[in-house]
Amino acid sequence: MTDSQFPANFLWGGAIAANQAEGAHLAEGKGLTTVDMIPHGANRMPIKLGLVDKVALDDNEFYPSHDAIDFYHNYKDDIALLAEMGFKVFRLSIAWSRLYPNGDEEEPNQQGIDFYTKVFEECQKHGIEPLVTLCHFDVPMHLVEKYGSWRNRKLITFFERYARTCFNAFDGLVKYWLTFNEINILLHSPFSGAGLLFQPGENRDQVKYQAAHHELVASALVTRIAHEINPQNKVGCMLAGGNFYPYSCKPEDVFTAMEKDRENLFFIDVQSRGYYPSYAKKVFKDKGVELDIHDGDLDILKNTVDFVSFSYYASRCASAEMNSGNTSEANVVKSIKNPHLPASDWGWVIDPLGLRITMNTLYDRYQKPLFLVENGLGAMDEFDSEGQINDDYRINYLREHIKAMKQAIDDGVPLLGFTPWGCIDLVSASTGEMSKRYGFIHVDRNDKGHGTLARTRKKSFYWYQKVIASNGTDLD
Repeated sequence: MTDSQFPANFLWGGAIAANQAEGAHLAEGKGLTTVDMIPHGANRMPIKLGLVDKVALDDNEFYPSHDAIDFYHNYKDDIALLAEMGFKVFRLSIAWSRLYPNGDEEEPNQQGIDFYTKVFEECQKHGIEPLVTLCHFDVPMHLVEKYGSWRNRKLITFFERYARTCFNAFDGLVKYWLTFNEINILLHSPFSGAGLLFQPGENRDQVKYQAAHHELVASALVTRIAHEINPQNKVGCMLAGGNFYPYSCKPEDVFTAMEKDRENLFFIDVQSRGYYPSYAKKVFKDKGVELDIHDGDLDILKNTVDFVSFSYYASRCASAEMNSGNTSEANVVKSIKNPHLPASDWGWVIDPLGLRITMNTLYDRYQKPLFLVENGLGAMDEFDSEGQINDDYRINYLREHIKAMKQAIDDGVPLLGFTPWGCIDLVSASTGEMSKRYGFIHVDRNDKGHGTLARTRKKSFYWYQKVIASNGTDLD
């Protein structure tokens, strides 16, 4: 037990994404998205990184997103399970291509609107507040093939139309919005992050940062629109968080860590402050980047977000001698292994204090409320002889990170809520595996897509139920 108190209105819940949970990838008019083109297996990473110049479905490959855990047909039962845990908030995303199958249509697909209306009404029925991400790593493939995705300025118009449709169609059902999920991942995983494919010989940094500019303008534009449609709407940005520690106190290592943190925070600097940071000019010069900024763009960027949301799984380590031989392949954001920290089965370091550090860093920098919208432990789960999953390792991980959240709150950091990742088992974004499980609820599906999809409560389900009921005071 602990006598520390979270705010009375603290939003406890969990998070999923459409492309990792819904399945039904072509149901009721939905179009193909970027994630639908990323297979499980050896070809996954080259496609995610944009290292192939053309992407097409291959009958010899297995695509986990096509069926996922079939949340599309099971959402009522799944939301009922979340309500049983006591969820106050449920983070999920809208698949852009359910509303606009190609992305460039003039009018939306009504069947897509109807589906999400039913999902949000189901949340409302259980007293759960939806927290909705507009673009969670899924760009309609037609926009990639015809326009080159976010390298093309026309995507600002298409995204604006899509977002406006969402704000109008779901007004009264949704008030918490995120524009782009982990927007900084565009720099590290360009195809999965933003639908970018590269041509031989082109300056990839130029492509990535120009695409980033288009996304930043689009994000600011739809933030303004959300406020115009309903002043009660709250719009946040979303960062793949985690500070870079210097590998040593050598000044060169400290400076490298500062540069890596700046690279990570670049997008949020713009979305939270409303202008490009001073260091961007040198970064662009060093990388040979010349942004095409249109008249009015810089004024649009002044429409800043209401809060800063972020994921936190692990801290990172940086050295002036970082290279492909000494950085971990466990994550697309490269880091030197920290010898002072344990790691998960997938090589992600476990660092609860790093969460407190990250929260203090973000609030010191932006002075906006924070929302921790992803955190959790990917692990192998096994049923025991009684048919139970005793995932004490997950409970221990979450317990220590909740303690760190409370310590940051005590430090003076305002935190709106906590939505641990993959509250129901889903397809891993990094590896495409089902065996890398995060959930409080087990889903019977394996890495090859086989299984009954039956849902089973894990030990952590009942533990988290108790945490929410006690507003974070009972962590035993």
